[in-house]
Amino acid sequence: MTSNYRLGPGSSSPQTTTCPTASTSTAAASDHPDDLQHSQRKLQALFIEDIPRPLTAVCARPIPNSYWATPLLLACEYPWTPKNPNKPKLDALLRAGVRTFIDLTECGELLPYSSILSQRSALLGIDPATIEYHRFAIRDRCLPESINHMYRVLDTLRDNQERGRISAVHCRGGIGRTGMVIGCWLVESGIARDGKEALAIIAREWKTVEKCKRYPHSPETGAQFDFVAKFHPSPKQLHATLELESEDA
Repeated sequence: MTSNYRLGPGSSSPQTTTCPTASTSTAAASDHPDDLQHSQRKLQALFIEDIPRPLTAVCARPIPNSYWATPLLLACEYPWTPKNPNKPKLDALLRAGVRTFIDLTECGELLPYSSILSQRSALLGIDPATIEYHRFAIRDRCLPESINHMYRVLDTLRDNQERGRISAVHCRGGIGRTGMVIGCWLVESGIARDGKEALAIIAREWKTVEKCKRYPHSPETGAQFDFVAKFHPSPKQLHATLELESEDA
């Protein structure tokens, strides 16, 4: 199931949706969002091979259980819990520049946060109309329902990258489903040569995450690792790459 929408001005609920409402780190979260976003802009200007790893060594993570997969893509755990309403993780992500939220959990799996995005962004002085939320549900510890389902997630990431927007991808714990999507995106975007290199990049970043002590690997299951290891870019992306190569020839 896929659910996508942009928040309208002053709106606290989705304009269109198919889903009903139901550390220790190497770099601590920055108290200065402008400094964080300045670091991200500098990283974006680098060539792929020059981007340092782990990225959190030069670009602070917004919350302990998160890491920067690219300067425009954050991987993290579920960013909302009503147990801590006065200092929600959502605020930390918004302050870090995240404007697109990609939710891999299923409807009813956890308490939804989509309806409060507008409220939290407005409290931080961020125009709610700039916030986007997308749900691409994947069952916990499982694979996407089809390869096309994964390609739809990656299309959304590509669209946001082309617009220069910072996205956050999360599932429940930010381990299995999130790691799988991040790995596929690293291949799709050309950052990794193949799935094995993508998994190696994730492993380096994951070692800096607080919960790595309890969950030493990301993705989570053997099947998810295999999915990334064998992943090939979408036909659309391959066609675009071939066109660029022919223009350069």
